[in-house]
Amino acid sequence: MPMKGRFPVRRTLQYLSQGDVVFKSSVKVMTVNYNTAGELSEGARKFVFFSIPQIQYKNPWVQIMLFRNMTPSPFLRFYLDNGEQVLVDVEDKTNKEITEHIKKILGKSK
Repeated sequence: MPMKGRFPVRRTLQYLSQGDVVFKSSVKVMTVNYNTAGELSEGARKFVFFSIPQIQYKNPWVQIMLFRNMTPSPFLRFYLDNGEQVLVDVEDKTNKEITEHIKKILGKSK
């Protein structure tokens, strides 16, 4: 497979299958609200760049929506099948911290 386009490594099956966040079946929608500039959203930007493709690959039933530059502080919101919403503040967190946190609160148990 030719490696064409921007950041083609993120589209390889090897990279996509390395993701370890598998949500519970009750998670239906995930929204990511972040800013494209500023220090507070740095972890959220890296999360979107590196982790979202892996999460999409591992969780094909979850709709993922990205909202850029619409909020003063970055956060994630999960909509569950019973109507509940889970709000996760990601301000000043790193990509790894965000990934570990959502894996802990909404990930499937092994």
